Amino acid sequence: MGKHEKLLKRFLSKPADFTFDELKRLLLHLGYDEAKTGKTSGSRAAFYNSELDDMIKFHKPHPSSIMKKCYLKEIERQLRDKGVIK
Repeated sequence: MGKHEKLLKRFLSKPADFTFDELKRLLLHLGYDEAKTGKTSGSRAAFYNSELDDMIKFHKPHPSSIMKKCYLKEIERQLRDKGVIK
C-alpha cells in the first residue's frame, strides 16, 4: 500500500488528529488544486477539480491545524458523490 492509499485510508477512518496539511495533500493527489477565495481566503480554504468542475470549501482549522470531524464527513460525502472515491 502506497503513501497516498494510506493517507486515504486514514482520512476515511476520520481520526481525531487529521490535519489540514494531510487533507491538502490528499485533495491534491485526488486532482484538486488549491483555489484562492478572495479577501477572506485567510480563514477559508477552497479546492477545485477542473475535470469534474467541483469545488470543495471549508473553514481552515485554527489555532491548531486539526480538522473538525464534521468537515471530514462532508468532504468525504462530496468526494463519494462525485465518484472520486468509492
